[in-house]
Amino acid sequence: MGGPLLWPAGEPWPVYEPVHGAYGPLTTPADVRTLRQTIAQARSRPRRPGTDLLTEQETAAVDRIRAGYAPELLPEGPLPLIPLVQLYARDVPGLPCPEGTDMLQALWTPFDEIEGASGAVQLRWRLSSDVQEILAEPPEPAYIDMSDHVPMPCVLHPEQVREFPPVHLLTEEQTQRVDAWTEQRSIDHQHVDYEGDLSTAPGWKLGGWPAHFTYGCPADFEELRCGECGGPVEALLTVASSEWEGRSRSWRPVEDVDGDLYHTRTPTIVTVGRGCALQIYRCISTPTHLPRTIIQ
Repeated sequence: MGGPLLWPAGEPWPVYEPVHGAYGPLTTPADVRTLRQTIAQARSRPRRPGTDLLTEQETAAVDRIRAGYAPELLPEGPLPLIPLVQLYARDVPGLPCPEGTDMLQALWTPFDEIEGASGAVQLRWRLSSDVQEILAEPPEPAYIDMSDHVPMPCVLHPEQVREFPPVHLLTEEQTQRVDAWTEQRSIDHQHVDYEGDLSTAPGWKLGGWPAHFTYGCPADFEELRCGECGGPVEALLTVASSEWEGRSRSWRPVEDVDGDLYHTRTPTIVTVGRGCALQIYRCISTPTHLPRTIIQ
C-alpha cells in the first residue's frame, strides 16, 4: 500500500486533471511526508509533563507546511496519480487477474473527486515478468489538496476471512432470523452484533461483500454499472479509513491486541470522506475499463 510500483520505464504514468478547485490549503507530497515524520519523531521523544510536543524550530516548519501554497503559484494541467496498492496473485488468494496477468496496481488522485467513473481512480493489470526495466523515479503531483489521500507505505500480510451479506441486502425473513439468532447468542455468551461483528469485514480488503451504503441504500441502478460500457460490475477493492471501528472490534487482528491502537487501526493514515470507505468496482466483461467507485 502506498509504496513503489513495478512500473515499466517506457509506459506513461497515469494522470488526472482536477475538475473542481481545491477545498483547503494546497500542499505537496514531500511536505506531507515531512510533516508526518516531524510529528512522529516528536511523539517518540521523552518529555516532561507540561512541555510542548514540538520545538520552536519544528513548530515553525509545521506551521509553514499547514499554511500551504496559493493555487496561482502552482502549475496547471493534469497531475500524476498517487499509488494506492500493488497486489500479486502469488500473495493474494482470489485476486481476479485477467488472463495473461498476475498483478493489480491501483492509483488515485489527491483531490476530492474519487467517486464515480472518471480517471481519478485507475487500475492496471499486468504480467510482472514482462517488466524488464523499472521506472526509476515515478512522477509525483506538483501539489495536492487531500493529504489524507497520500498513504503511508505499508507492507501487506493478506488473510482470508469469511463474510456474510450486509443487512441492507437481507430479506425481511432473513433479517428476523438474524435478529433472533443474535439476541439468543447475546444471552448465552456475549453481546454479538451481526453487522459489526459478522457481516462485512472492515478495513482495506479485496473482494467480499460491499460495505453498507452511507449515502444511499440501496445503490441506484447506474451506480453499479460500468461507466464505459454500462455492463455489470463486481466489488474489487475497498479503501478504508480504518481497519476496524468501535462496533467491529472482533475483526481486530490478534497480533495487534497489545499494539498502539491508533497506528494498528489506521496504518495507512488514509481517510476517505469523513471516515468512510471507497468501494472500487471493476467491469466484469472488460477489466481494463475505468473502475466504478462509490463512497460508502
